[in-house]
Amino acid sequence: MTFIKHHLACPQCGGSDPVSLNEDGSAKCFSCETYFLNYNKALEGEIVTEKETDTTALHGGDYVALTDRRISEATAKKYGVKSVLSSNGEIVQHHYPFYNKHELSATKTRYVRDKNFSVSGSFTGTGLFGEQLFQSGGKAITLTEGECDAMASYELMGSKWASVSIKRGSSGAVKDVKESLEFLESFESVVICFDNDKQGIKAAKKVAMLFQPSKAKIMSLPNGYKDANDMLRQNKHKEFIEAWWSAKVYTPSGVINVSEAKADFFDREKKESVLYPWKELNDKLYGLRQGELVTLTGGTGLGKSSVTRELEHWLIKETTDNVGIISLEEDWRRTVDGILSIEANARLYIDQVREQFTPEEIDNFFNILYDGENENRVWIHAHFGTNSIDEIFNKIRFMIIACDCKWVVVDHLHMLVSAIAEGDERRTIDNIMTRLRSIVEETGAGLILVSHLRRVDGNKGHENGIEVSLSHLRGSQSIAQLSDCVIGLERNQQAEDIDEANTTRLRILKSRYTGEVGLAGRLFYERETGRLRELAKEDYEDDSTDELEL
Repeated sequence: MTFIKHHLACPQCGGSDPVSLNEDGSAKCFSCETYFLNYNKALEGEIVTEKETDTTALHGGDYVALTDRRISEATAKKYGVKSVLSSNGEIVQHHYPFYNKHELSATKTRYVRDKNFSVSGSFTGTGLFGEQLFQSGGKAITLTEGECDAMASYELMGSKWASVSIKRGSSGAVKDVKESLEFLESFESVVICFDNDKQGIKAAKKVAMLFQPSKAKIMSLPNGYKDANDMLRQNKHKEFIEAWWSAKVYTPSGVINVSEAKADFFDREKKESVLYPWKELNDKLYGLRQGELVTLTGGTGLGKSSVTRELEHWLIKETTDNVGIISLEEDWRRTVDGILSIEANARLYIDQVREQFTPEEIDNFFNILYDGENENRVWIHAHFGTNSIDEIFNKIRFMIIACDCKWVVVDHLHMLVSAIAEGDERRTIDNIMTRLRSIVEETGAGLILVSHLRRVDGNKGHENGIEVSLSHLRGSQSIAQLSDCVIGLERNQQAEDIDEANTTRLRILKSRYTGEVGLAGRLFYERETGRLRELAKEDYEDDSTDELEL
């Protein structure tokens, strides 16, 4: 007969993938060597195998100490576990009884020599191993992964506390607990003591989620011990009791008990701030910080690229951190030129200006920024236009992880959007912003994102210097929601006054770190140098207002 499926869970020994299924619904476990006549029924608890024992499995055997497990005769007798002995007195089988209420319904047989299992009868309607021994409503009960662990736990705790075991191993733990949930919930607390391995730890968390809040506790065994029976065999009563009383109340991932997190609260890495190049922005924001997502936004032609170049140059010169730049609208040489121009105080990206400098002078500017002390610090995306969105995110992650970039500049968001051919813009931006936020949270890198504004109704647009608000962000409010800081640029490029036409107002639209919003200075674009110079307050009429985001 041909197997049609492989790597299935075994309802007998609890293995996660040792079973292969035949065409007729029968199956074989290559771990415990059990042959199931009907695998689907076996999953439901009706285990019928070719390895069934005779009536000895249900009724025979003797009550003796389980010497191979160091479990006393008194404990074996309490749990109804009988053993079959060989002619020379060696234990060859354990018989673990399972009850439907108080009627014996199934017996699991453990073959001591080869560590295999079989089941006589049916698990249908049965409770946990040992469940019939303890009254509901007790103070605490220990839930283990195996029958011998339940008996070992009972002994280790002085034979005073209820202790039971699941029936089908870690892979069937959730099903077993659901079938006895009412019984377990009746106790004030359930201490889960599963095996100290990957499967046991995973199963313990899944089981803990089934209980009411604060009901379940997960026990952590000391290093070097696999399970409760292992600790009993090594006579570690004291250590087990300490671990039992130290079991932590289970809380889902992402939820913490603040009372228990005091040490972590005080023992944390301080967020170092890197100041912006402009004083008034620092007065409200206290600089840039790694682990934050900062969005720069403004209308078309209002100086976003100039501000971005100043920040890139500033990070290279004022920090020792590696810097990554993904500029999707220009060739990488233009990006290098733009940062060199800041260093040279001249617009080197214009050929006529570049020709005014000797090759040696330009080479010196290059060496200052990209060689010497700054060698291997600046990494730039060398492809004009968009790649696939996954490829771009792989490059962002590569810069952060492989190139050790602590700061990454992405210019701009809507070129990322264009990399996705299908779907509406809002959903696409939501997806991109979520992924960018996740990268920042995961890696702790600082990310500066450039975003466009949408066109607004009315006679005046952003090119006429209208005030920017978060509602003007193009495409989705997730840009504002997932950014730590949003800085808007305002400039009336159509003004008749040349000074006004070259002055950009910085407006903080959001600051999660400080809560401060509002105008934060003005930058004057000097055409001869291509630089942005911060204007002193006395150089312009102060019409800014201090606002606090509530």
